[in-house]
This record gives sequence, structure tokens and C-alpha cells, in this order.
Amino acid sequence: MERLNSLWVEKYRPQNLDTYVGNDFIKDKVKVYLETGDVPHLLLHGQAGTGKTTLAKIITNNVDCDMMYINASDENNVDNVRNKIKSFAGSVGFKDLKIIILDEADFLTPNAQAALRNLMETYSKHSRFILTCNYVERIIDPIQSRCQSFQVIPPDRKEVAVHLSKILDQENISYDVKDIGLLVNGGYPDIRRVINAGQRQSSNGKLIIDTQSSILNDYKVKLLEILKSSKDKKTSFTEIRQLLADSKVKDYSDAFRLLYDNLDEYAGDSKAVSIITLADGQFQDSQVVDKEINFMSTIIKLLGNIK
Repeated sequence: MERLNSLWVEKYRPQNLDTYVGNDFIKDKVKVYLETGDVPHLLLHGQAGTGKTTLAKIITNNVDCDMMYINASDENNVDNVRNKIKSFAGSVGFKDLKIIILDEADFLTPNAQAALRNLMETYSKHSRFILTCNYVERIIDPIQSRCQSFQVIPPDRKEVAVHLSKILDQENISYDVKDIGLLVNGGYPDIRRVINAGQRQSSNGKLIIDTQSSILNDYKVKLLEILKSSKDKKTSFTEIRQLLADSKVKDYSDAFRLLYDNLDEYAGDSKAVSIITLADGQFQDSQVVDKEINFMSTIIKLLGNIK
């Protein structure tokens, strides 16, 4: 019954660095913080579902501190944030150190961020702030300059697959390795999404893949399938263009990363030149106005490389 009544993403959330997946460089830095108890203000940024909040909670769980958690996507009003933090940081606590986790801090309004900057200075003697965000460019410079900043990078697909397999084993769920691959490819780089999909599609002690599941119908999965097919260049181009239109893709950063991470699956002997093609396309993505045209231009070059 426990399997039905608890979310796996919470039940199997890593509680220490030994079980945290990926980001070895950051883990080495955090290990020093935990050993010394000297935690700076931190800004953890990166894609959704890659372990930023988990890392923040590992820190607070493993140092001697009082902790308060605020989800800024729910509470981004300047007065709410200010009053909560002042009440917590300004009160007498049980521990010498207080840590405030401000999750999804990029949802804070500019006024709320300005107030936060002042609070960070006012209570810096006994309080530390750990901010997480998907878009670091939305955090004002005065806050960024007061924090040790780390980009939390998604673990590679193999690590995510191993992590999901361990959860399924713990839950006594039988599975086919190929199905694990389908879920990982469909949800990557969002580990949370992969785990949730695994739980949703587990029934009566077995992982049963629903081919109509949204995670398997993600445009990125279909994009890879087209590139790996033996169709002619014109047909592949037309299908990819239609796929992007149907999926209403606006941000192509995940797609560029997907194509790079899966070069072995579709590039064959053209991996070196394809890497250069992807690097140029990704750079142009940050410069051009029409990102779809830029992405399709990259696709044309890739198809020319591999077909």
C-alpha cells in the first residue's frame, strides 16, 4: 500500500551526497561546506528537475542549522517574502546558523529581489540563503554577486536510468531495460519527470509502458527516431518541420542538447563534423530572432552530414 500512497520523487529523494546523482564538482564543494559547517550564500541554477532543490535540502539536512523553505513560485510578493524571512531570521533559534531555502527564486518580482538583497545583508551574521532557479539571468546582479553560484548540470542518461532501475528494484517492480530507456529518453533531462512517469506506468508489480503517454510522445523522442531512420533527406526534413510545428516548440536548447547527447545513435562516422554543426547552431540560437529557422538550418546540415 505504501507504493500507492507516496510519491517516489519524495520517497527516494537523496538525503546525502553519497546518493545524489551527478555533479561531482559541486558535490566536492558542498562536502567542504558540510565538513566545516561554513555555508556561504548559494545560487543553484539549471534546468528543471535536475536536482537543485534536492542539493539544497541535503545541505540543510547535514549541517547544524534551523531551516525555512519558501517556494517563490507560490509566494513572490515582496511583503510576503520580507515578512516571512524577517520573522524567521530575526527570531531566537535553537541553532547558531539559520538557512533559508528560496526555491524557484527567478519567480520573485524585481521589488522582492531588491528586498531580499537587503535582508541578506541585514541577517548575514547568522543566516544564509540558498536560492534555486531555472533562469539565472532573471536574478538581479546584486544578489548574484553575494552568492557562490553553481550550475547544476543534468546527470547523463545512463546515470538516470540506473537511478530509476534502483527505485523499481526497491519497489519490487519488474521491468524491461528497453522500457527504462524509453522513459529516460522521453523525460530527460528532467529526472523528476522520468521518475513520475515510471511510477504512473507501474501496475501490479510490473512496469507497463503506455505508448500514448505524453512522455513517450515528447517531440524530442520522435526527433531522434526520424534522424535514426533510413528515410531520404527531404522526407526527414519535412517530418521534423511538421513535428516542431505540431509540438509548438519555442525553446530549442533542450533539442540541441538532445542531439549532442545522442550523436552515437544517429551520426555514424560523421560525429566530429556534427559536433561542429551543433555548436554553431547552438551559438546562433542565442543570437537570432527566429529560432525555428536557425534550428531547421542546423537540421539540414546534420542530414547532409549523416545521409
